[in-house]
Parts: sequence; C-alpha cells; structure tokens
Amino acid sequence: MLGTPPRFIYSDRFIPSRAGSNFALFDLNDAVPAREDSSSTYNALLRSVLFGPDHASVVPPATPDRSSSSAAASSSTPSSASPTPGRNIFRFRSEIPRRSLYHAFDDPLPGFVAPQPKAPRKVPRSPYKVLDAPALQDDFYLNLVDWSSHNVLAVGLGNCVYLWNACSSKVTKLCDLGVDDSVCSVGWAQRGTHLAVGTNLGKVQIWDASRCRRIRTMDGHRLRVGAQAWSSSILSSGSRDKTILQRDIRAQEDFVSKLTGHKSEVCGLKWSYDNRELASGGNDNRLFVWNQHSTQPVLKYCEHTAAVKAIAWSPHLHGLLASGGGTADRCIRFWNTTTNSHLSCMDTGSQVCNLAWSKNVNELVSTHGYSQNQIIVWRYPTMSKLATLTGHTYRVLYLAISPDGQTIVTGAGDETLRFWNVFPSPKFQNTGSEIGASSLGRTQIR
Repeated sequence: MLGTPPRFIYSDRFIPSRAGSNFALFDLNDAVPAREDSSSTYNALLRSVLFGPDHASVVPPATPDRSSSSAAASSSTPSSASPTPGRNIFRFRSEIPRRSLYHAFDDPLPGFVAPQPKAPRKVPRSPYKVLDAPALQDDFYLNLVDWSSHNVLAVGLGNCVYLWNACSSKVTKLCDLGVDDSVCSVGWAQRGTHLAVGTNLGKVQIWDASRCRRIRTMDGHRLRVGAQAWSSSILSSGSRDKTILQRDIRAQEDFVSKLTGHKSEVCGLKWSYDNRELASGGNDNRLFVWNQHSTQPVLKYCEHTAAVKAIAWSPHLHGLLASGGGTADRCIRFWNTTTNSHLSCMDTGSQVCNLAWSKNVNELVSTHGYSQNQIIVWRYPTMSKLATLTGHTYRVLYLAISPDGQTIVTGAGDETLRFWNVFPSPKFQNTGSEIGASSLGRTQIR
C-alpha cells in the first residue's frame, strides 16, 4: 500500500545500523590531539588512583624515535649517558613508591576490604615428644604401631604389646606372647577398644584393650602376620605365606574367605574409607585392589620395582590411592581405582616405608628409610614439599596418625617413638588438643 512505511524484521540479537551515519562530517585527523589530551587526563587519573595524588601530574616520558635514540646513545659517554626509556621496560621505577594494588584502592574505595595474602603454614621441624621404645624391631615388613580412635597408642615391642594413653601418658602392658612367639603387627578396630595382634607363629589375637582381656585367637596362616586392616567387623590379615584372610569376628570360623594373588609376603593392607575396596602390597612389588566379594584382585598394578608396604587412601577423593616402593624403587605413585589409571609418580630419593593422608587438608606425609631416614610432608596434587623432618637415625619404619588428624608418631630401629605436629586442626574445632598435653621431654614407654 502506498504511503505505508517499510516493515523491519526484528530478532533477538541487537545489531546497530550505521546506514544513516556520515563519517565525512568527522575530521579524524584534527581529532587526534583531542584524543591525546583525553588520554593524558585518563592516565593522570589512573596514576592518582594507583600511586596517590602526589603523582597525578607525573607524565611518562615519550618514547623517542629509533634514530634520535641511536644518535643520543652514540654521542654520550657511558658515565654521563642517561638510560633510555627502552632499557627500563618491565623494571620497577624507584622514584615511584611501590604500593600494594589492593592498598592503592583503600582511599578511593573505602568499602573495599582487601584480602590478605595467605602466609605459608609452618611445620615444626622438631618432635614435641620422644618416647623410648626398647626392642622396637628394625624390620621393614612389620607394622608395630597404631593409634586408636580413643587416643591410645599401641606398640609391639618384642613379644609384648604396650598401650600409651595420649591424654594421661599412662603406659599399660596389654599382653606377653611368651618366649616362643613375638609381635609382628597391631591394628585397632575403627570404633571401640578392640585391638588385633598378629604374631610370628601366624596367629591373630583379638584383645579388649579397655579390660586388658583376650577375646579370641584365630588361626589360618602358616607364617607370620605382618599386616592387618579393619573394615567394620571384618579384619583382613596379610602373611608371609602370601595369602590374605578375611575374618568376621562375629562368626565362629577363623576366616570367611582367602584372597590369593601375591607371590611373596603381604606387607601392606588398607581398606578404603567407604569400606568397599581393599588395597594390598607385597614383597613381589605388586599393588592389588580387591572388592568386598572378590577372592582374586580386581585391579593389578605392577609399576613399582620394590616391595610395596606404604599404602594410603585419600579421604578427600573417592578412588584416589597412593602407594610407595622400597629401596630399589623410592617412588610414590598415585592411582585412580575408579578409572583404573595411573595418575602420577614422584621419586622421593629414599625407600618409602609409610604413607598417611591428612583428613583435615589435602596433604600427606611419607616416612623413609635408606638412605636419608627422613619424614616429608607433601601438598597434593602439586607434590610440593611443605617440610622435611629429620631426627631418626634408623629407617622410619612405623607411622600412625592421631584421631584428630594433627599429630603423627613415627617409630624406627633406633628404638624411639617421635611425635610431630604436622597437620592443621580441622575446621570449627577448638584449638586446644588433648594430644601432647603431657610435658615435653623424653620418657620410656615401659
């Protein structure tokens, strides 16, 4: 229809139309000085905000032409020549005071709260307590120290087991196996006061530590029991006879199933935090993962080149498993058991004897033997070292972590137990701790 204005089609995108603009009306060449003036004003304003009002009028030097710079440089002596602006690029100008970028906005933005830089956490380099532990064996394949959820430390010394109460420092002799047998492993149940004691004759004894009374003795292994791990009422025991026995302490039978796969002594056992997977390490350099119902390993890892005793499940990420190899390996390796993948490897430079993950922060601690006998606190996943602790004169073969997750205890063939504060306290918890409440010093555990 005549006289009807043209229809425009609109969409959900805004596209500006410059069809009616006449750029010939703008003399861009004459506008350059004005843009330079506005730029100078903006620079002065920005300089005032960043460096204070005293420097608002400071105008940065203009960049000279290459020809003039070359001529000036050739006509000046080294002693009297002033540095060219190009030589100071990306360098700090001493005539302008250095101020924090956050603090520069304190005046213009009074409501802005600047985040404070987080200082690196300091880990004490010395143990806060040392206990003498006579007859603590220097044997890589044994596990003679464990810390209960009730804050009681169990230690196997020769043919006896001793309990040390971390709150009262009271020492109690739990049992004596006699001259014909010796302690090869100790392991606390996840809850309660039950302690499993593995012996050199292949037996597993269950003790009620609160009453110092033996509940039962279970057979099944032909050789020494050097590794144990609890999962609720299920106790897994690993032996030099290459087998792992699953024991239900509620059942009458000594064991309910036998796990076979290792070709040498089983020296490391750990259940995952959800009690669904059991990781085992052996003197055959193998790391296996079993589920609750398997009698054959569901995952096999053969990358280590020495015995695998050090095993730790991450409490922060499901399926994340760490393992450490012996003297010929020296590596800590990380695995994702959910995807059956090898994640990373870190060469520590020493035999890896134990691993423990902090439940409070994403960090872990490793203890080492040949040749540096050190203790290392790592930040995961960067595996940067937070601290390297020394003091033991023998291999640091034993490790346990306190129930609050802040303190570790290490044991070695030098017959000492050393207590270290390595991890921060959990969130929303009082800073006071019962652990280490006793006076500092060196005492004897028996």
